[in-house]
Amino acid sequence: MTEVEESAEEAAFRARVRDVLAARLRVRPQDATFSVMGGGTDDIESGRHYLAVLAEEGYATPSWPVEHGGMGATPEQASIVADELTRFDVPDLYPFMVGVGLVGPTIMVHGTDAQKERWLPKIRSGEEIWCQLFSEPNAGSDLAGLTSRATLEESAGGVWRVTGAKVWSSRAHYSRWGLLLARSDFSVPKHAGLTAFAVRMDAPGVEVRPLRQMNGDTHFNEVFLDEAPIPDEDRIGGVGEGWRVAITTLMYERGSIGGRFGISVDQVVDLARRHAGPVPAVSRDRLARAISELEVARFRGLRARAARRQAARSGAPPGPEGSGAKLHMAATLKDLANAALDLHGPEGALAGGRGNEWKTLFLTAPSLSIRGGTDEIQRNILGERVLGLPPEPRVDKGKPFSSRND
Repeated sequence: MTEVEESAEEAAFRARVRDVLAARLRVRPQDATFSVMGGGTDDIESGRHYLAVLAEEGYATPSWPVEHGGMGATPEQASIVADELTRFDVPDLYPFMVGVGLVGPTIMVHGTDAQKERWLPKIRSGEEIWCQLFSEPNAGSDLAGLTSRATLEESAGGVWRVTGAKVWSSRAHYSRWGLLLARSDFSVPKHAGLTAFAVRMDAPGVEVRPLRQMNGDTHFNEVFLDEAPIPDEDRIGGVGEGWRVAITTLMYERGSIGGRFGISVDQVVDLARRHAGPVPAVSRDRLARAISELEVARFRGLRARAARRQAARSGAPPGPEGSGAKLHMAATLKDLANAALDLHGPEGALAGGRGNEWKTLFLTAPSLSIRGGTDEIQRNILGERVLGLPPEPRVDKGKPFSSRND
């Protein structure tokens, strides 16, 4: 893998990271398979053990501030840690991604000191798994059009009651908590009437129904809420400020998804070497393109992390960098999966056959274009916020949400 030129300080940091990881982790076997976005796997305990092993000195969450159990790593240092981890046998951490990569950073921005003290340690250790309760059957790309209702019962000592339905909630069936977005005011424009909450997934009135996918995974879930109680102390951000909370979460999500290829250049090369017979020239070209795109993604990740860190220092929310990374990742993995299955031939489509992990990627990759916002939404974000193009027309702008059907 081609490396960027490192300073003496960065080289010393890399050497120290490598020594620490070598003392705590097992070297990755050469024949190790890979997992992309948790496709088909639910190995929770291995992930928890891994997070516990690396908790000291903040290696489990290097980008988190030191006061919250991280390393306070710079983007360059975080990239070095991620790069060095590819040498070791790291379990699939997707079950913890929502908590560590999305909810934790969101709580750091919008949560109270008491909420940070209460939730962040158990997110970092993997003790408590979180899911994201945003999308609804009639509110996906237009997330601000959601209709789950949150009503405050003053007489009950400040308890909110939430009723509605959510869908495409990753790993909700074994999550302890959910980051919920609900409508607390129907009399104002749609973006202004939302409030964010943390809801216990075992609370009365919460029902979770897993959805089985074509890759064999029960990754996504439907979640139904019927007068589910939420104490006001579990509200994240101010009443009516849910859209700000959601945007923060979504920007972290897009950046997180965009950086989670889960496949190394060496694994792509190994794919070609294991091919029975000469690799056709067209296939060589496709794999070479994939390797190039993996390297482009690595450098793009460095730039996006630097931009997110700069935004955090200034108190600004994450920017649109994650949208570009997510678009690129989805396209690259779909192309790579197609090339891999073509190399394996008919056997690659058999359950348990040669290259089974590539088959799982092939079946999982199409969903990457809708997770964390569709490709179309990412292009809108880049067009409006990066290229300065005019926004799409909004006939509901400035109108009360209650008049949406008028």
